[in-house]
Amino acid sequence: MKKFRVAYCGTPDFSVPTLDLLANHPHIELVMVISMPDRPAGRGMELKSPEVIEYAKAKKIPFFQCENINKEEEFLSKLPELNLDFMVVLAFAQFLGSKVLTAPKMGCFNIHTSLLPKYRGAAPIQYALLNGDKDTGVSIQKMVKKMDAGEIVHSHPVLIAPTENGGQLYTRLKYQAALAMNDLITKIISGKVTTETQDETKVSFAPTLKKEDGLLDFANSSMEKIINQIRALDPWPGTYCFLNKKRLKVFIAEPSYVKLPAGKTKNDMGQLLVGCTDGTLQLSFIQLEGKKACADHELLNGLRGEVEISI
Repeated sequence: MKKFRVAYCGTPDFSVPTLDLLANHPHIELVMVISMPDRPAGRGMELKSPEVIEYAKAKKIPFFQCENINKEEEFLSKLPELNLDFMVVLAFAQFLGSKVLTAPKMGCFNIHTSLLPKYRGAAPIQYALLNGDKDTGVSIQKMVKKMDAGEIVHSHPVLIAPTENGGQLYTRLKYQAALAMNDLITKIISGKVTTETQDETKVSFAPTLKKEDGLLDFANSSMEKIINQIRALDPWPGTYCFLNKKRLKVFIAEPSYVKLPAGKTKNDMGQLLVGCTDGTLQLSFIQLEGKKACADHELLNGLRGEVEISI
């Protein structure tokens, strides 16, 4: 039975289900796992290996860790000796140079969690939610030196649930990525891999998110935009504003029938209400700095005087 010799490049927990699939697929010989170096983590700041390396250690799969694979001359010189059929890349956090891209016979396949050419970049899951998309998906592209621009060899759509947040969609897509890889392997075995060139006129980008992207600007945003922002950035980086000049994390916001001008705040019988450009939202589950997360009425019961939301 033909087995394809494969190396896998990945780093976080998101990469583990696909790694698990490759390690257990009857037509795959997983010869190496490549990842980032160990990092200090936790309160004790002890060195911790990336999740894919922890998996490789547990399964006794050869592995290699580096900050920049393109500068590892000794590794690059020995790469042809691995005699790879192809390489799989998912959430690796490094670009691959020409020496790596051309080493495997069939090239390198990158798994990306959007329907390319939409949302090239680091945060496609969050941008799909930020923009209120009804669906997203998984694309596998044959890698080139330009980011996420290679020919598509497999893709399938994934519907987004109306209330789904970033953490939930992240979890679903990390398993969908493994299923997509399984489908591609089936195509490779049967010799039915097709390629589709990306339409450059339809390209959009999903750059890395920063903590300040979580700031909620009620006065200049619609209710839908605020709700999508809260969904997309949960759990990271999270969304926030300021209540009486103290940082307020917002986890859930819901439309209210009460009418308030954009940016105005009201404590309405224990409901924390804020006006947007097209209506009013109740900030129903929140966390004020120094306090535990709670329902809005629980927080408001402990506050005296007027409440004011600001950015």
